[in-house]
Amino acid sequence: MTISIDPRLVAVGGVTLDFDNTVILQALLFTALLLILKPLLFDPVLRVFSLREERTEGERKVARELQERAVELLERYDRELGRVNEVATRERERLRAETAKLENEIMREAREATARIIEEGRRRIEAEVNAIRFDLGRESQRASELIVQRVLGRQAN
Repeated sequence: MTISIDPRLVAVGGVTLDFDNTVILQALLFTALLLILKPLLFDPVLRVFSLREERTEGERKVARELQERAVELLERYDRELGRVNEVATRERERLRAETAKLENEIMREAREATARIIEEGRRRIEAEVNAIRFDLGRESQRASELIVQRVLGRQAN
């Protein structure tokens, strides 16, 4: 495949420029607009952007400081919580020991009271047994005397 170029389409020479007064007028208008718009539009917009950037950086700095303070407060909270847990553990152990001591004291008193009640019961039972034996001995004596009298009295009859 071969490409052919039409010689009529190829321009002979360079590009022609029409340089007239409108170019100068446009350059002057552009410069005037720049001079007018710079203090009215560009400088205020740049100031707003700069102020926004300063505020953003300031707020970031404040946020960093607040975050550092929050970390510090959290660490202090954790330390305080650990201390409170330690105190609570010691108090709980103290109360357990005190409760165990009180429980042992109550059990000792209960054992002593039980021993006294049992001893008193044994003495009472022994006293009753002795009283019954004594009464039984007297009754046995009377019964034997009655038997002897009847046996002797019958024989005498």
